[in-house]
Amino acid sequence: MTGPMTGTDHNGPGLRVLAVANQKGGVGKTTTAINLGTALAAIGEQVLVLDLDPQGNASTGLGVAPESRTRTAYDVLIGSVSLAEATVATAVPGLSIVPANSDLVGIEHDLINDAGRPYKLRDAVMALAGRARATPGQPSFTYILIDCPPSLNLLTLNALAAANAVIVPVQCEFFALEGISQLKDSIDQIRATLNPRLEIQGVVLTMHDARTSLSREVADNVRAFFGPKVYESVIPRNTRVAEAPSHGKPILLYDYDCAGSQAYIRLATEIIERERQSKAA
Repeated sequence: MTGPMTGTDHNGPGLRVLAVANQKGGVGKTTTAINLGTALAAIGEQVLVLDLDPQGNASTGLGVAPESRTRTAYDVLIGSVSLAEATVATAVPGLSIVPANSDLVGIEHDLINDAGRPYKLRDAVMALAGRARATPGQPSFTYILIDCPPSLNLLTLNALAAANAVIVPVQCEFFALEGISQLKDSIDQIRATLNPRLEIQGVVLTMHDARTSLSREVADNVRAFFGPKVYESVIPRNTRVAEAPSHGKPILLYDYDCAGSQAYIRLATEIIERERQSKAA
């Protein structure tokens, strides 16, 4: 299938695909994908983190060593393996990952003559959802979180074409709104072309320091720009959150009691509640 789809939900009723995206780098995308995935799993969801960044930081942060990434997101996009075949279990019950490596750098070149190249991931997700429907009683994913690279390239286009909604992490720093308004324009373009049902699920403020007037001012500006789309849960600037990836662990495994862990649990609960409200609407 090479065109946009209309209708209700191309991923099936039991699966939600959320792209974690912002065209700016260093805003906490990977940290949010890893730790939100862990928090969702901790409260009973079955979660797949899909690493679409050639740097592979989400894979490293969830304990998947580079040498063990034998089947990756690249292999899924070129069609040599399915999402199920590329999925690797993590140390967190209920949380799996499709890892990434630098092979993804070459994806634009390798798919240059393929008219369906923006839809490779969407088709792989649909196949995974179809497989789950065909085998009732087997555990199946309720959430896929896609860690996008910090640019609007073919990888991000694939993520946004496959997603039901976007979660936008925004670092509480001076140029935050500059990147976020660009992303909003990009999402509008995607809706007009690749994925008419794509929406912003929410905006999460990251690296927030309540002691500084700048953090408070940025938070106020982002809330003024996006209104109720901004989550109440705010991710604080937290040393333990920054340390955790170097140990190959999400923050909930590294230090469950720290402020960062508790913030991600609150965020996961808020996202699920927002999902329930949108289904009921």
